[in-house]
Amino acid sequence: SLLDKKVLEVGSGRGGGSSYICKYLRPKSNVGIDISKEAVNLCNSKYQNNNLSFSFGDSEQIPFEKNSFDVVINIESSHCYGNIPLFLSEVKRILISGGFFLWADFRKPKEMSFLFDCFIKSGLIKIRDKDITFNIINALQRLSHIREKKIKKHIPKILQPVFMSYAGVKGTGVYNSFLDNKLIYKSATFKNPG
Repeated sequence: SLLDKKVLEVGSGRGGGSSYICKYLRPKSNVGIDISKEAVNLCNSKYQNNNLSFSFGDSEQIPFEKNSFDVVINIESSHCYGNIPLFLSEVKRILISGGFFLWADFRKPKEMSFLFDCFIKSGLIKIRDKDITFNIINALQRLSHIREKKIKKHIPKILQPVFMSYAGVKGTGVYNSFLDNKLIYKSATFKNPG
């Protein structure tokens, strides 16, 4: 439960995840950090909640003191990071002893194996991990028609294929990579032993 916990989301993007957490899971506080100043500004203007805030921050130099958070969340962001071991050492540093790291993202199978080696070497203890690729495929199937329609309406024709693939529209490279097991999507929970 996140009730009354101090939560940090690393890679908060447009803020939907952090906003959901505040609205339904009622943490004591929730801070979202992102490398994009534009995304941070958008979030701060869009979401008005006393226990929710957004600030600029780098995943490899998280701008908070040691032992600042009960829970760190990282969803579909870590595949963009240049130095995963450094990111994980930062997560471990800012988590309290006994704090939790909640993670979900995708990788190629060999990259996923390397990533989980990095998790273990970081000193975080794996509580659980789950392959959720099937769930992702189902979600993409359900959303494909809506996403395709919006892209065709709002994006210039020359850029539509790129947006379709990024959105995982059925039949695109990203979608097919999940279907063909070239990409795996996992979620995992880790604990900071202290």
